[in-house]
Amino acid sequence: MKFSLRFNNDLPVQDYVTYAQAAEAAGFDQFWVSNDLFLRSAPVILSAVAQATERIEIGTCILNPFTLHPAEIAMLAATLDELSGGRFNLGLSSGAEDFMRWLGLEFRYPRSRVVETVAAINKLTSNQNAAVDGRVLNWSEEAWLRFQSRRRVPIYLGAMSPLMLEEIGAIADGGLPLLFPPEHYATVLPHIERGLARSGRSLADIDLAACIWCAVSADQAAAEATLADKIAYYGHAMSPLILRQLGLTRDDFEPIRRACHVDRDLAAARKLVTPRMMRIGIAGTTAALIDRLEQLAALGVRHLSFGPPLGANISAAIQAIGRDVIPRFAQG
Repeated sequence: MKFSLRFNNDLPVQDYVTYAQAAEAAGFDQFWVSNDLFLRSAPVILSAVAQATERIEIGTCILNPFTLHPAEIAMLAATLDELSGGRFNLGLSSGAEDFMRWLGLEFRYPRSRVVETVAAINKLTSNQNAAVDGRVLNWSEEAWLRFQSRRRVPIYLGAMSPLMLEEIGAIADGGLPLLFPPEHYATVLPHIERGLARSGRSLADIDLAACIWCAVSADQAAAEATLADKIAYYGHAMSPLILRQLGLTRDDFEPIRRACHVDRDLAAARKLVTPRMMRIGIAGTTAALIDRLEQLAALGVRHLSFGPPLGANISAAIQAIGRDVIPRFAQG
């Protein structure tokens, strides 16, 4: 069993260094940081983390080829892999259409764009010519890295929709499917397995991280409040597949979206989060966390990935998961 932590990119850079060192000491295998728009730059954060740690793998969750050109994604992936001594994993996907609208970007052919980007980056970090004549990318034979990449950088696909989930199985080294609620794994797995069948691979050939949200604390009210903040900020951008699992629609999140992103009133948005919406993640003690994760382990999950908000006291949450949860599941 692998264990990883995922963070939003909304904290001071030095905090990530502190948390990454704590995660490494607690026995986590990977440390991921998102690159959401108008927050801190994940590649910069991970550069600081790489130089402050020795063993733990680092990764972006996620970069997208709409706001960052695929050539530049390949450049930073190879450079971060060099800086970290071969510990970098590239988390990649199309991003959320709702957030692209902030920039007036057309969200066209997201699946094709991701598939072609993965193929091009695989060639570039394998020190090959990456000429592409595709639906989206059109690169000449001059598309190659002018420095030596130490290896082909592993690519993990983030996914919420059925089509992108299938591409995890078809083209990726690993997957970061968002499991909202955690039990959503049983729904996403068949889509991934279709992709595996296309590529002639098995589930053992990829690192599939079961990505959940959690807020760990002995103070139940504090745990629920921190989880509600994340739901208020990101809930409107979740895929219809996830919302159906919860019996929700985009319309249910519209008042919350306006309060949070238009009126900039997160406290008001939090108050609109319903108990049904809270099922997106897990809030409470490590015992409550273990109880929900047992179901994932029974389904064959081999990588548990704990995501934001983690807890009102993140350092305490890392220690608690390392103390109580990792030993429980480490031996399968």
